[in-house]
Amino acid sequence: MSEFVVDELKKVKNHLMTGVSYMIPSVVVGGICIAGALATGTPGAKGMEVTSALANHILNIGVAGFTLMIPILAGYIAYSLAGKPGVVPGMIGGYLANQPIADSPYKAGFLGALVMGLFAGYIVKWIKGWKVPSYLRPVMPIFVIPILSSLVVGLTYIYLLGQPIASVMGGITDGLKSISQQGAVVIAIITGLMIAFDMGGPVNKTACMFAFGLMAEGVYTVMGPIGIAICTPPLGMGLATLLARQKYSGEELEAGKAALAMGMIGITEGAIPFAAADPLRVLPSIMTGSAVGAVIGALGKVADHAPHGGPIVLPVVDNPMFYILGIFCGTVVTAVMVNFLKVDVRKETSRLAGGDCFAGTRNDS
Repeated sequence: MSEFVVDELKKVKNHLMTGVSYMIPSVVVGGICIAGALATGTPGAKGMEVTSALANHILNIGVAGFTLMIPILAGYIAYSLAGKPGVVPGMIGGYLANQPIADSPYKAGFLGALVMGLFAGYIVKWIKGWKVPSYLRPVMPIFVIPILSSLVVGLTYIYLLGQPIASVMGGITDGLKSISQQGAVVIAIITGLMIAFDMGGPVNKTACMFAFGLMAEGVYTVMGPIGIAICTPPLGMGLATLLARQKYSGEELEAGKAALAMGMIGITEGAIPFAAADPLRVLPSIMTGSAVGAVIGALGKVADHAPHGGPIVLPVVDNPMFYILGIFCGTVVTAVMVNFLKVDVRKETSRLAGGDCFAGTRNDS
């Protein structure tokens, strides 16, 4: 690999980390508020149901935090690349990535936000390099660049990315249905990997909707392993930060505390800050941990009667000991694997251009 390519990859990683650093407070607010509100609820037909008025308000605040999380990630990735003019088109790209695609219920989610944030940043950076008449320069950053780049980013997503993603997600769903008779362990491995792959994104939701469909037919043994897989990524990453603090930045250590709380309530998104900052090490680890936990659940014939995951649904789980064992093993596997792959954060930072690995490359012009 040439030195130029390596240098560019380091720059891209810095841009992604800038987006993550701005996203983490939104994840923490959303996760803690949702976790706290759901902890007061009871399992119902639609998952954990909150009846208290105050808890519902707190839940709505948490949902707002999670809703803003994806646009913030994309917006500040673009900001790292192109400065302030990149924020709005980046956030618009992130917002679109978190909406259902065309006539499909699927979204591009977190992975789509990474792509759209980078795309928006490069588009804005390109437009900023145009040579324009002097009388246009004052209005370029506040009028021309935001409008033009937002249109390019939005229309590119709608016309070029939306339908292909919907087709891919539909294909995954059909594939799951075609192998549904091949054994609980095979299903557990596949759905466990899918749940952790994008942590609440379209692949994750495809696996969940597959399980929800079976629940409607009275089959709860697919949701059981999925319920385990849902919580192991955040629990595993939270445990990892406790076991090897030297391998995580201060912001990641704080995110680890929030991830533990989110994992207990079954919120997979708690692992997103770690995956966005270091996907090559984190994604294989959380996917392996979720698959291991799901397989244990399948072998133990765990059935989850609520369309939700994590320890919070234990009251409606059949064979709860295997459910707990699956969560424990998946969490430990995730933590041990990711810490084996990671290096001391100071050594990692020293290899990145620009110093602080969460500082990114910023241009406020």
